[in-house]
Amino acid sequence: MSVQSTTPRPVAANSVWPQLESLLPQVTKPIQYVGGELGAVVKDWDAAAVRWALMYPDAYEVGLPNQGVQILYEVLNELPDVLAERTYAVWPDLEKLMRAHRVPQFTVDAHRPVRDFDVFGISFATELGYTNLLTAIDLAGIPLLAADRTDADPVVLAGGHAAFNPEPIADFIDAAVLGDGEEAVLEITAIVREWKAEGCPGGRDELLLRLARTESVYVPRFYDVDYLPDGRIQRVVPNRADVPFRVHKRTTMDLDAWPYPKKPLVPLAETVHERYAVEIFRGCTRGCRFCQAGMITRPVRERSITTVGQMVQEGLEFSGFHEVGLLSLSSADHSEIGDMCSGLAEQYAGTNVSLSLPSTRVDAFNIDLAQELSRNGRRTGLTFAPEGGSERIRKVINKMVSKDDLIRTVVTAYTNGWRQVKLYFMCGLPTETDDDVLEIADMAHEVIRAGRAATGSKDIRCTVSIGGFVPKPHTPFQWAAMERPEVIDGRLKLLKQAINADRSLGRAIGFRYHDGEPSLIEGLLSRGDRRVGAVIRKVWENGGRFDGWSEHFSYQRWVDAAAEVLPAFGVDLDWYTTRERDELEVLPWDHLDSGLDKDWLWQDWQDSLSEYEQDDCRWTPCFDCGVCPAMDTEIQIGPTGKKLLPLTPVNGLKLPAGTQQ
Repeated sequence: MSVQSTTPRPVAANSVWPQLESLLPQVTKPIQYVGGELGAVVKDWDAAAVRWALMYPDAYEVGLPNQGVQILYEVLNELPDVLAERTYAVWPDLEKLMRAHRVPQFTVDAHRPVRDFDVFGISFATELGYTNLLTAIDLAGIPLLAADRTDADPVVLAGGHAAFNPEPIADFIDAAVLGDGEEAVLEITAIVREWKAEGCPGGRDELLLRLARTESVYVPRFYDVDYLPDGRIQRVVPNRADVPFRVHKRTTMDLDAWPYPKKPLVPLAETVHERYAVEIFRGCTRGCRFCQAGMITRPVRERSITTVGQMVQEGLEFSGFHEVGLLSLSSADHSEIGDMCSGLAEQYAGTNVSLSLPSTRVDAFNIDLAQELSRNGRRTGLTFAPEGGSERIRKVINKMVSKDDLIRTVVTAYTNGWRQVKLYFMCGLPTETDDDVLEIADMAHEVIRAGRAATGSKDIRCTVSIGGFVPKPHTPFQWAAMERPEVIDGRLKLLKQAINADRSLGRAIGFRYHDGEPSLIEGLLSRGDRRVGAVIRKVWENGGRFDGWSEHFSYQRWVDAAAEVLPAFGVDLDWYTTRERDELEVLPWDHLDSGLDKDWLWQDWQDSLSEYEQDDCRWTPCFDCGVCPAMDTEIQIGPTGKKLLPLTPVNGLKLPAGTQQ
């Protein structure tokens, strides 16, 4: 239990800008720490009953475009008595100066100290951001360990996809939210508001208990983990009677009721994405067995074509962006994607607005879609993801795409004016062999040959991009063993040689890849339990920062920390990564309910080993994954039969004052 303190929370947060400003000329890209972007909000501190600091634990250039943080920032700030500000990971050069000059972790909006807020919410898209979490907590002056925090410290709250197994960071966070955040943050805000209005009865533990009683906020301190002599988990159970045995995910069903972001943030510094992004649907039932996002966001919920049209019009008028990204896990699967793209292309004909589908399935892309996406003459990048090189491995992962499908789709792109496409594959998949990977080279060669034949030109290219497979919780592959980095790297070397074996074709094929080492560490973190927290802390103490960046990642640092810490628990790095789990093993996240039935996941894992393909339940009868009955939800798809509104063409966008063309 935490030590309770009578130290009151500050009634007003003083800006650290006077101390920070003099440090900025000494660091790279100082503009990222300044704030004041179009769309940013600064509210009166004293008028707010509840105050949130929201963080994406990466650099500004990656964190600012994050859709989840932007949505929650806007949802919270629309409440008159709630204040939300943003903070991002600071680069090591500024961290060093902040420590030397005693400048705490700050928000970019009003440069207020993060420790002065009521809730410090961190959204994790990947587990490799865990060391940045520790840096931010420590810079903020918040005790690293949740058990050491007092009433003067904010509630450290994790969210995002990685929060579906927060056990590796259980020592460092106070709570975690599973699933969609729009309604969850409002419920949490109401609980904090009421607790504060009552005079904070019972201190920090009472607040956390109230959050836990919602059954959708996980508070690790209220759960004990028992281990078997061989290192496996025996059980995870509540240590008090008034918290639930299982914590359930949140699901926002009516996306039309949450048309965010309405006022997107327009960055001051260059960022990885500079576009107005609209999530056109949430969830996916294609059933790719490696895909955590597709599994944990079920069921599919479409945003209507009319809401999408309204959001695009208002978002572009506010921001001045010139690109619209229609986002989802598989955007071309929207039941009205054809009408949506043609309507938007018609509406913005003659302007410099372009459309993009960042995630495009090979078997859902067609010539009509290609023509609409290139209507205004600007062709954004096209990425297709066969994922596996051979027909056999694609059956294993349930990626129902044939080689002929891919060739036909890429030729469609080339004949409609694209000269560059990107093909994404994975390496290290369960049951994978060298031959499965080498078929990627054959496929890439076929793509170039077919493209040249169809266009009569040699001026076409494709880029083969390879990512390392990482088994994720709440997927059929959560039991799978990982391949060792040296095996992955060996296969990538063979693949590169095979691509370049035919120089005429090879020179038209780019090759990008991630080696096996970062994937193994991500695997440690994604399927780790509470004992892995000691490894994370040791890595951080030894200088680990920005582990998602190749120039900052040190595999040896992680290996050394694991070797130093884990033997005391009777386990090691291989035990967490290259070991296959059996059916009855208690997994660290079994007490966290994504809605998926564990027996169904196991059967799908067995089906994958038999190379059996599972259909998409949107178009076929239900196959009992468990989500709809467990969550009291249902698939929500169109078509609505409506057309895009407004129908009047836009001859020129009104840009906000100060926005550059």
